[in-house]
Amino acid sequence: MKKDQVKTPKRKVDLIVISDVHLGTYGCHAKELVRYMKSIKPKEVVLNGDIIDIWQFSKSYWPKSHMQVIKQIISWASKGTKVHYITGNHDELLRRFDGFEIGSLTIENKLILELEGKKAWIFHGDVFDVTMQHARWLTRMGSVGYDLLIYINAACNWTLQKFGREKISLSKKIKNSVKQAVKFINHFEDTAAGIAIENNYDYVICGHIHQPEMRTISNKSGSVQYLNSGDWVENLTALEYHDGKWSMFSYRDHDFENDHDENDDDKMIYAGKKEIFSMLFKEIQFSHSMQNIK
Repeated sequence: MKKDQVKTPKRKVDLIVISDVHLGTYGCHAKELVRYMKSIKPKEVVLNGDIIDIWQFSKSYWPKSHMQVIKQIISWASKGTKVHYITGNHDELLRRFDGFEIGSLTIENKLILELEGKKAWIFHGDVFDVTMQHARWLTRMGSVGYDLLIYINAACNWTLQKFGREKISLSKKIKNSVKQAVKFINHFEDTAAGIAIENNYDYVICGHIHQPEMRTISNKSGSVQYLNSGDWVENLTALEYHDGKWSMFSYRDHDFENDHDENDDDKMIYAGKKEIFSMLFKEIQFSHSMQNIK
């Protein structure tokens, strides 16, 4: 850092919720996520599913920036920040480790948090996906197709930028234009809210559908605040809770363009699935041992 540069103080946040990062896929905006993570100082972190895309992991796509996301999470945990890793459908292999705890990092399938006298019910949301439950092969095919669409989208945006045109999101346009997709999203939100109301929760917080949202949903039994953290593939959003209030962070609404960090040289880490997971586990073990020394 140059002498005339002043390091911007990190923004303090009581709680952040991040979901659907899909590390290990072409669509993941890991560079942007790392910049966001480095700009804040959270007291508590919820990773609400599909952080690592184990379904798509076999192609061994793992750039340096993807590892940086993991390292930032581990850095938070090693410094005492409580990190809850809630499992999703793309990282469902971790569900067998429900209850696992190492230092400040825990793996959970669902979570209930007390926030200033109010209860927040937090889970990924794939439990409401009928396709997930009854036709897993179809869901995996859809995942591959979605990843291919994101890859094509990246190529289109590269071309558009060359001609000075604005970027587009093909997946977002398709999702918003297909009536069945819109119907599914509405049904998902109403179902989550209905169950939360029955159980007297004040907040219900999901991921899964890549649709950032903050709204109050009511029925004849009551009302609840429904929150969805969106994703880091299409929307680049996260939920933040601070001083008793929820807000939606959108990366595109903030200027990180002049930030320079080690991710700018986003080299590939060429390794197989087992090697990469071994590297991740060693990182966690090392951070935990360093925390114990302190």
